[in-house]
Parts: sequence; C-alpha cells; structure tokens
Amino acid sequence: MLLRARGPDGTFRLTLEPSNTFNDLAVQLVPLLPDTVDPLTISLSNSPTGTDSKLLHQIAQFQISQVGMKHGDLIFLSYKHKSAESSGTTATETISQQPGPVTARLNGKPIKAEALPSAAETVAIAEGAARPWELVKQSPLDEYLDKQPGTIPRSRNSMCRHGPKGMCDYCTPLEPFNPTYLAENGIKYPSFHAHLRKINAATNKPESGTSFIPPLTEPFYRVAADCSGGHPKWPVGICSKCQPSAIILQPQNFRMVDHVEFASPQIIDNFINTWRRTGSQRLGFLFGRYAEYVKVPLGIKAVVEAVYEPPQVDQVDGLTVKPWEDEAEVKKVAQMCGLEVVGVIWTDLMDAGKGDGSVVCKRHADSYFLSSQEICFASRLQAQNPRVTKWSRTGVFGSNFVTCVISGNERGEIEISSYQMSNSAVEMVRADIIEPSTEPAVMMVQEEEDESTTRSRYIPEVFYRRINEYGANVQENAKPSFPVEYLFVTLTHGFPDVPKPMFTEFTFPIENREYLGICQDHSNVARVLKGSNGKGLSANGHEISNFHLLCYLHKLNILSEASLFTEYESLLCKAGSTHGPTDINSLCKSNGWLSLLTIVQSSGERIPKRPRPPSMSMSQQGGGSSYSGHKFPSSSSTTEKPGSSYMSSSSASSLEVPTPSAPHIASASASASIPNAAATVTNDRRLRDEQPLAKRFAAVRLNNENRPQPWYPPPPPPPE
Repeated sequence: MLLRARGPDGTFRLTLEPSNTFNDLAVQLVPLLPDTVDPLTISLSNSPTGTDSKLLHQIAQFQISQVGMKHGDLIFLSYKHKSAESSGTTATETISQQPGPVTARLNGKPIKAEALPSAAETVAIAEGAARPWELVKQSPLDEYLDKQPGTIPRSRNSMCRHGPKGMCDYCTPLEPFNPTYLAENGIKYPSFHAHLRKINAATNKPESGTSFIPPLTEPFYRVAADCSGGHPKWPVGICSKCQPSAIILQPQNFRMVDHVEFASPQIIDNFINTWRRTGSQRLGFLFGRYAEYVKVPLGIKAVVEAVYEPPQVDQVDGLTVKPWEDEAEVKKVAQMCGLEVVGVIWTDLMDAGKGDGSVVCKRHADSYFLSSQEICFASRLQAQNPRVTKWSRTGVFGSNFVTCVISGNERGEIEISSYQMSNSAVEMVRADIIEPSTEPAVMMVQEEEDESTTRSRYIPEVFYRRINEYGANVQENAKPSFPVEYLFVTLTHGFPDVPKPMFTEFTFPIENREYLGICQDHSNVARVLKGSNGKGLSANGHEISNFHLLCYLHKLNILSEASLFTEYESLLCKAGSTHGPTDINSLCKSNGWLSLLTIVQSSGERIPKRPRPPSMSMSQQGGGSSYSGHKFPSSSSTTEKPGSSYMSSSSASSLEVPTPSAPHIASASASASIPNAAATVTNDRRLRDEQPLAKRFAAVRLNNENRPQPWYPPPPPPPE
C-alpha cells in the first residue's frame, strides 16, 4: 500500500504493507526528513490542523491496518527541530547538573567553556536547516544586550505638569535609535542592537502571539543555486526567480561595532616602529575581545589587546601579505587567553621631510579616506568572519570585524582611522560584482563576459543615489564606476583614561621582523624570563605577559607530549593574561615549566636563581676572572722589578688560589709597594724595543717554553 505523509518540509511517499507497524513507517520516514528534526517529537494526524494527533514513538508497536489506514491515504506530520543546546553530535549539550569548568559537550565529549563552537562551526551547523536561526548560538554579549531595555531615561523639565512620580511625553524614556538624541550627542550611526529593535518592532508583534519571523536578511546578489524553475543551472539557464534584482546602493544607516579601544598606547607604538626604522608599510591583525560600549545606546566596542604581524613583504608604497601558515595555531593561543581576531590594521605613512617628525596627509575630504583596493581587501576579511545571530533568516548577519588605518592627518600628525565595510560591499565582493580602480576614490563595476558559454557570474544592474548640482536627490547608474563612500561606515577609536592592558610585557621581539635583524630565539626568552624569585617569574607573572612570547612558546614544539604545551599550555596562557597568583604558582611548580627553563638555560644564557653574593662582587672589583671558585690574578696584581726583562714579567704570573677576600687585599698592597708602576712598564717596553729582533724572538720562544700550565681542580671522585 502507498501512503502519503505531508509535513512542513514537503510531502513524502511511503510504500508499506498493511501488516507493517508504525515502527516500520518511522524507519522509512525519518531519513527523508531534515537532519535537525527530533524523532521523538514526530506526531501523526489525519487532520491538517493536528487534531487528535499521536506521537509516532508511542504507537510504534501497532500495525497500520489496526487504525483503518488504506492505500492512498494522506497523513499529516508535525515535529520540532533540535535546538542548539540539544542537537547531539552537531551542537553542544548544556549540562547544568555538572559543576566545575566543564559545562558543555561537543561530539559527545566534555569540553571547556573556551572550546565552544566558533562562528564558522555554528554557521556550518545552521546550513541546510529549515530554521537556521533556531540552531545558532549567539555570543554572551549579544545575549546580554538582547535582554537590556536599551531605553534612554529623561528627567523632568519645564514642560512637565505632573508630580515626581508621574510621566508624560516630555520625560518618557527614548528609544535607543532616537535620531534627535543621537544627533545631540554626536553619534553618527545607531548601534546594531538599536537598529534591530527598530526593525523588529515593525516585523514581530509579541503581544499578538503569532509565530516569530527573523527581521534581518543578508543581502544576496548571486544567482540562486536551488532554483525550482525547471531550467538548466546557471550559466546555461536563468529565470526571474533565480536571478538577483537590481542593486540600489545607499549608505548603511547603522554599524555592527561602534568603537575601537586600544588597551595601551604601547601597542600602536610598537607596531609603527617598523615604519620608523625602514620607511616601509606594515600590516597586523588585531586580537582582542568585544565588550559593551556605554557611550552609545546598546553599543559594542572592540578592545584590542595585541597586534600580530603575519608574514609579509613590506614596501614604501604598500605591502604584500604572504600565506599565513600558522594562523590556526595563533588563534588557538588567543582563544586560551580569552581573545579572538577583531580586526586588521595597516600603516600608510610618509615622512614630510621637515625633520620634526611630521607626516604627509594623504587621506582627506578632497582625495579619499579608504581606497577601492582596501575596501575589497577588508570586505573579504569580513566575509571570513561573519556575525552569528538568531535574528537573521540565515543565522548570520554582517560582521564585527573592524579595519584600522594609521596615516597622517591635516596637521601632519600620525592618526588612527577606524572603518567597517557595509553588508552590501561584502556581498558585492563575494559575488564578484565590483573590482578596484586605479583611482582610489572610485570603485569599478565588473563587465560580463562576451561569450555566453563561459559566463561565470551574473552582473545585475547597479544604481546609487546622490545629490546633484541642483540639490535634488537623483538616481545614477553605477556603471562603469561609482564613489566608494557608499561601501563603508566610520567608527570611533581611542585609548582608556587609565590603561589596564591584559599584556604588560613589551620587550620580547615581534614575529616576522627578521629583515630588520629582529629574531625570536631562546636567548630572548631567557632574557625575558629573568626573575627575582628563582623560578623565572615575578609575583604577577609580568615576564610571560606578552602575546608574542606566548605564541612563540607554543610554536617551539620541542617538548614531549605530556609537557607544557599540552597539559600546562592553557595554564601558561591564563597566567600570562589574568596575572592570577594561584595560576602563576601552579605554573612555576609544574614539570612543563621546569623543563622549559632547562631548555632555555641550555641555549647560552642562564637565568639567575639567587642574588650574587657580596664576596663575588668584591672579587670582580679586584679585576680578576673566576673559574670554579678559583682566582686568576689580573695584570694589575703582578709586579715587575725595575730593570727586569719580559721574562721576569711572565714568570711572575703564576697561579694563586687565595681566599675570596685575598685578591682585593693583594692588589691593594701591590699597588702601594710600587708607587710608579706605569713608568716602570714604559721603561721596560722601551728597552725591549731597542734590543735586536733575533734576541726578542728568542725571548718570546723561551717565555712560551717556561710558561707554567694553568691548573684546574681535579674532578670529584666517583660515588661509591
């Protein structure tokens, strides 16, 4: 018999026998449903409204003929999708009963909080799902801001006619997207969550009780791959259903991140040192975290803690980024420190030649602020770092990735500018619709290929609106080019009033600066790890509080599997970033840390384990050199009698083994017994120069033959 099963994801045909049970029906039905469907929630009904429905697993033992079903009957399905917290092998399962640092599971195995799925993994989970916004897991910051009211409180003013507990239109709280408040406080764009409140109020009505509709939609300018028009796939065929609509560019009226905060000015100072020394430009990736920005309603700021410089070829007028082979390893270290990639930064500096440190102002209102090539580069980086949100139909919307440029301002000072590419710019770069131009302030629109059989992209019509010379708002065709100002938004930036950076050590060499003669090696590690407590670390762990040092220690890869970089690496990163005394003490007592100190000491520079005793300092003041606790007297402690030859000087340099205080006393007594030692040495040198050359050679040969051999202490006897 043939049965039809109709559900939210389509109609399915099942071939069964009347004697089969509903368990046999489930065996055929479950593989046809999406992978995200929870089998325990599948229910069957003979009515589209779901009346008198039965759960499939509760009637699995009954035969189909017992319920009166016949050939060709139609049954209706209803089910629920797995949530992000209970999706089995593809998502995480919250374990509220289990205390301790392990709070979730991934692929059935316990994981720590810092190992939760990344944005890319969350996007992969949501792909192909019927309701991807139900599967994604937002960041804790987004979850926090979603729960905040976000309203702007106002106090009573002269227009209020009510008591202190009343409220009217003049003192009622404002919405976070209120344009008047933003203009009065110098806020150019509303925040992402403020923009979300605005459009969600018009899309969903919580009081009506209707189903939830995601208010955000990612722009899509490519040909749809799963078109149901019945024609061959692009580029052979296309229809009005799968081709993208015309693009009308408008400046984006919100921004995903509102502010960029550098934790310390030393971060930028170390970064631009390359330009100071070579005059070449430099690029680096910003590692930090996202936090709430209270100066903007429901705002977000990117806090930069470190700048990592990938392999690159620097030039005076640009740079070339080489393949970053250890990107995954660096991000792993950042994750253990509680950081992530938040943006990119590069320099565009040129000395003004005045000798006062001023630079040339290249970027201004009459030239450009961000070139077309830089916009395409930053758009690709934003596409690689999407923002996961449950408010979008696809589970992602935009990106939190920021772009910073260090260049000269109109006063000739070095200044930082922060930007973000618009969502339309990212999608146009992804769809290969635009390309950079030789003129930096202009973006070119791609041309379609002439041969229809070789077409790989579809270029829709692109328009933009502008104010013409008559003050009218007109629409212009963007082909062949259009201004780049439609493709990015500006951000604010700054430094904290009281810097409290996560990393406080700035002397360890920065990576990939070998062409400057700056290398990362074991001797630099030994120099940085010199501490006063005998274990290479101070009380607050300042020596290891350097992101570049932590990345270098991770890439050493010289210890065994049960050593620092597997068992104690997380402890190392935690001690270097949080400066907790407990973590530092645990690290100093670990076997991996002691192994690292042993390897560093064997590199040629020993880490002092205790202060130098006063007796050792006195021996050095005597001018001699020590070896195994014995003293080699210096030339100042050897005396020559007046009129003696070179032979007498060499014979006087016999070895002594005095007490620690003897060299200084002997040197003082020798100097007191010969008041004019410098004149005596000069006279002896003059007498030797007046002697024949053959006699002088003979004296040197005889001197070498009679020179006493150095005495070294005998080795200790072997243990019995």
